[in-house]
Amino acid sequence: MLEDERETVATEASRLAQYTPGRTGNLSVRRDDRVAITPSGVPYREIGPADVPVIARDGERLAGDREPSSEFPLHRAIYDAFETGAIAHAHSPWATTLAVLREPLPPVHYVIALAGRRVPVADYATYGTEALGEHAVAAMASADSRACLLANHGLVTTAADAASAIELVVAVESVARAYVQASAIGSPEPLPEAELERVAEKFRAYGPDS
Repeated sequence: MLEDERETVATEASRLAQYTPGRTGNLSVRRDDRVAITPSGVPYREIGPADVPVIARDGERLAGDREPSSEFPLHRAIYDAFETGAIAHAHSPWATTLAVLREPLPPVHYVIALAGRRVPVADYATYGTEALGEHAVAAMASADSRACLLANHGLVTTAADAASAIELVVAVESVARAYVQASAIGSPEPLPEAELERVAEKFRAYGPDS
């Protein structure tokens, strides 16, 4: 039952731990209508493949003895709305700083093109609720972004696979840090739309064979 995906979640979760404090945040990988997601309340570095629950679209647990992350409704809403293979959620400090300010992240560094033209802020909702997922989907759809800040909460990213979703967490966190620090000194200058499109095209061609 999604053995490869459960192995991936268990392995990659320890990487995500570097960017989110304590037992916060979560990671999932989808195959068809089933999702392998980090278990609730288990330290990332202690998660093994057998600890990773597999959840059906309706919330039924199909494999694993652990309870799934309380943020499964957030993941389900995003999977229902977008063609994506993995989701990472973190409370990384610089992105969360903007989230509590309810301030979107503008394109002040070209790396943001990995997510889109900017990283929007989703309206606040209590964690673990359907409303949080609805707000995240609305924010990402309106900005055509693969990431969003969750107001007074944290960051969520989407990608084709778990490693790329975590890479996007790292990228957004890096730009958020530069933006907050630069804002303390002056007024950061966003990149123009044409440059973002040029960078996005270069990213699409970027890889080991390019």
